[in-house]
Amino acid sequence: MDYQAIEQAAAAILNYVQQHPNSADTAEGIHAWWIDWEGRIESPLVTEQALEYLERQHLMERVSIGNRVLWRRPRQVE
Repeated sequence: MDYQAIEQAAAAILNYVQQHPNSADTAEGIHAWWIDWEGRIESPLVTEQALEYLERQHLMERVSIGNRVLWRRPRQVE
């Protein structure tokens, strides 16, 4: 796996949620819309691994809605 691409994807995801704090999307949507691949074609697995890495760091969370999984910034518990 291309660890540089995973790091780039993770940084792009964090940048996106900093600019759009209430955003949520599927891994496929994040891969297509949140990350600027600068003309390169990257596997969606790169984005999935970046999301899982960010989840382990408690910077992203997955939420199941019906049969879909959405990713978002962790919400504050009130």
